[in-house]
Amino acid sequence: MKFDKHSLRLYVVTDRRWLRGQTLEEQVEEIIKAGTSFIQLREKELEHKQFVEMAKKLKEVTDSYGIPFVINDNVEVALEVNADGIHVGQSDTDVEQVRALLGPNKIVGASARTLEQALLAQEKGADYLGVGAVFATSTKEDAKTLSRNSLKKIANGVDIPVVAIGGITENNILGLKGSNIAGVALISSILAAPNVGEATKKMANLVKEVV
Repeated sequence: MKFDKHSLRLYVVTDRRWLRGQTLEEQVEEIIKAGTSFIQLREKELEHKQFVEMAKKLKEVTDSYGIPFVINDNVEVALEVNADGIHVGQSDTDVEQVRALLGPNKIVGASARTLEQALLAQEKGADYLGVGAVFATSTKEDAKTLSRNSLKKIANGVDIPVVAIGGITENNILGLKGSNIAGVALISSILAAPNVGEATKKMANLVKEVV
């Protein structure tokens, strides 16, 4: 698995609400083949054993394609399945603690909404930042939107790559041009599409114009 800012270009966060008869690993393989470059497994409700089983299956897929695979906010699962890293939100485990637990060679991503939060996460050992919500999103209905200027200010103010997240679709993604981001993180614009492979290809082409 190779990780650099190019790995973050098309970052997909899983959501099992839109499997439509596929297994999660089948869906993930389809979107990787179509251009997804980074996978985050996000599960808030699963029991530990089920979470670990699912993470192991996904890691087999991502390993076979050399795609980075991180777990959302569960250090125990990340360690148990030897995931490539973890992503933590502002209200989750502290970045410094996560870095200490995972060691220097794992990927640590952190969410940020302000330059101050971004700089602190960078200082504590984050490898990349998820910044948003850049547009209104149904995935997190309580998420306040961030202006393009604020996104650009954060991306220009840190030395680590920034991924824009939140409500990004084929209709608004080009509005992120010039914001100095490394990529976009997507959920529903790909996973809720009737054909996830076609949606991935479309977004992969559009994101090239942005980054």
